[in-house]
This record gives sequence, C-alpha cells and structure tokens, in this order.
Amino acid sequence: MTNEFKFYHYDPSIAAAVIFTILFLITTSLHSYQLLQTRIWFMIPMVVGGFFEWVGYVARAVSSQQSPDWTLGPYLVQTLLLLVAPALFAASIYMELSRVIILADGESRALIKGKWLTKLFVCGDVVSFLLQGGGGGIQASGTQSGLANGSHLVVGGLFVQLVFFGCFIAVAMHFDVVMRKVPNPQARRALPWRKHLVALYAATVLIMVRSIFRVVEYVQGFSGYLLSHEVYLYMFDSLLMFCVMVTFNVVHPSEVVALVSGGKAAKKGWKMERIVGFHQRLPADNS
Repeated sequence: MTNEFKFYHYDPSIAAAVIFTILFLITTSLHSYQLLQTRIWFMIPMVVGGFFEWVGYVARAVSSQQSPDWTLGPYLVQTLLLLVAPALFAASIYMELSRVIILADGESRALIKGKWLTKLFVCGDVVSFLLQGGGGGIQASGTQSGLANGSHLVVGGLFVQLVFFGCFIAVAMHFDVVMRKVPNPQARRALPWRKHLVALYAATVLIMVRSIFRVVEYVQGFSGYLLSHEVYLYMFDSLLMFCVMVTFNVVHPSEVVALVSGGKAAKKGWKMERIVGFHQRLPADNS
C-alpha cells in the first residue's frame, strides 16, 4: 500500500460539496422534525449521523476554497464525520428490527431473542465506530506510522461493520422466511411490518456497498485510484447515504412503534398520524 500522503489528490468540487450539504441538511431537518413529533428516540443516532454528513460536506466546501494550500481543520472534520456517520445510521437500523419482530409477534421465531438482538448489534456498531473514528484521527497526523496504523484501524472497523451487517441480514432474512412459511395470526393481519423489513434490507445493503467501497479505498492507499478521483466518493458514499436517510424519511420507524404501543407516526414525511396501539408495550431495554 502506498503511503504518500497529502490532504487531497484533486481539487475538491465546491458544487458537489454544496449540493450534498443542501441535500443532507434537508433530510436531516425532516428527520429532526419527525423525531421531535414522534419521540422515537432510537432514531437519534440517525439524526446525529445526518448532522455529521452535512457538516462534513460544509468542511469539504471550505477545503475547495483553499486549493492547493489546504489546512488541517476542514480536512480532518470532513474525513472523520463522513467516515463514521454510517455507523450511526446502522445503530438506528439495528434497533428497529426488534420492534418489527415484536409488531409481527414473532419473537419465538427469531434467531436471536429480542432482549439480546439490539444489544449485540449495537455493541458491534460501537466497536466499528470507535475503530473508524480512532483510525481517522491517527491518520490526520500525516506521519508514516500514523498513516499505516490509522489505515489498519479504519479497515478493521469497516470489516467489523460488514461482519455485523452480514449477521444482521441473516437474522432478518431468517425471520422473514419463517414468517412467510408459517405465518402467525398477527403476521396475517394487514400490518406493515414487512414494508419496514424491506426498508431495513435496502438501507443495510446500501451501507454495506459503501463500506466495501471504503475498504477498497483504504487498501489501495493514499495514492490509490479511488482516493485520487473525487467522483467515486460521491457515487459510492454520498449518494448512497443520502438514499439511506430518505428511505427512513419515507418509511419511518415511528409507524412500527405506534402500532405496538400507540402514539404518533410519521407518514409521507411531514404528515403525522396518531395511532392507537393494540399490542403489548415494548420491553424496557428496547425503549
């Protein structure tokens, strides 16, 4: 792996940075509104991740105005925030699955019981977040040892993320298949649990593709093809993560929680609908 280091191997695009700043600001603002209206607190990581995204692109916009004499501050902000934001999205995704299982009354069919499901995957996500954030911070030193050690930590964090996402998809698909083959009375009702499961699949695949891209990027090194061409960052990171956030703007998890325990559900973005819950309340460790 080549370790030649400089902040950018191209002049960052001001247009692309501004466009994605605006896009992430819009979807994050909508998520913030939905969070405050529905009080679905496990979506806080998603909102924080959205703030990381748009602030990161603001930093890239600042860097674009400094070419070629870039300063450390904006570079470090955009590197760290854009790197770890998807780990925050993953935390909200993991926490929704247990609610979907409860909505379908399928806890006895799940590979991992509800009280452990969220804890297991969120713990893995925290490890991934810390490894990626720590690695990105170490790389900012610009020294040869810092670049090598930081890169190893980032790649390790990304691999942890991929492993847990793979396990997550396996658990979700097993539950889906079992409920299709032998549906219980709750699953037969006209409930949208499968719609939310599909949204989880879609978001998970998008983040996995992004993580694979990042692994290849870091393995190639600082003079590698991907890090030398800005367009790939926007194709395989920015666009995909924006799609993840929009997916949950449209198919918001508040509907699942409201159907279980009652409350407001976000429908079609800004529209709120109060739903009377009919199922048992969520366990305390999942609230």
